Amino acid sequence: IPTVSGVRSTGSGFTRRYLHRVAGKKLMKLFGGRLRFLGIGGAKLDRGAEQFLLEARVPYAIGYGLTETAPLLAGAAPSQVRLGSTGPAAPGVELRLDNVNPDTRQGEIVARTPSVMLGYFKNPDATREAFTDDGWFRTGDLGEFDKDGWLYIKGRLKNMIVGPGGENIYPEDIESVLNSHVCIADSIVTEHEGRLVALVHFNRDEIEAMIDDWREGWETRKEALEAKTEQLKKEIIEFVNSKVNRFSKISEVVEEKEEFVKTPTTRSSVSSTTSADKEEPDRRHSP
Repeated sequence: IPTVSGVRSTGSGFTRRYLHRVAGKKLMKLFGGRLRFLGIGGAKLDRGAEQFLLEARVPYAIGYGLTETAPLLAGAAPSQVRLGSTGPAAPGVELRLDNVNPDTRQGEIVARTPSVMLGYFKNPDATREAFTDDGWFRTGDLGEFDKDGWLYIKGRLKNMIVGPGGENIYPEDIESVLNSHVCIADSIVTEHEGRLVALVHFNRDEIEAMIDDWREGWETRKEALEAKTEQLKKEIIEFVNSKVNRFSKISEVVEEKEEFVKTPTTRSSVSSTTSADKEEPDRRHSP
């Protein structure tokens, strides 16, 4: 929810919480004034959006699970939510981390539950790869637990980028910052020759609205649009790098004309989309 009566809901401290609370009252009224539960799942929830829901006192809860586990693995009631966490393991579910990085305490989330699938239909190789040697299901997600056993999901194992110094870089976190920019409709962060590159699909309507006075400096509207786009690329690099850690700073912004193809398990531009060689866990979560 980007604005509250025209005021962008950013900032910190009392003013931000006050604006979020005001917006929360309006949102609750919009839903009839008796909203008891807002369930969230399907993709990673932007941290800023979750902070708004928490400070606006919207009764939300996040669930984490997969189709293969039928489906819930972790979650918490609205009265128990913690910012950034999906909550503790659900009743009857056991969770642990495999291949834990001793420095970050993060590892792949694996699960054991009576509701886990028997296997992928007519695909024994994918089924074998989906389970550990001792029978726990591999989610393909990276996460960590706090001292109370609450799960915090960091991103997809296959998406994680290892920095030059061995740092874990999560593209989803950088994309969340990119997508908060008013001129970006969607983005994908990738690594190229040791540099982080942001592929972005611009919100063309927003950019065109900025060049209504193009006649003052350009011969054609097309030239003005191209110039504004190049200027925006530089501004976006500064915008993102001011909000991420030093390992996650981007070096380049590349415009993608076509919309990205994204599913819970696939991230690609149209030009680079390929069919999967094997089954991927059908995630349905919002870390």
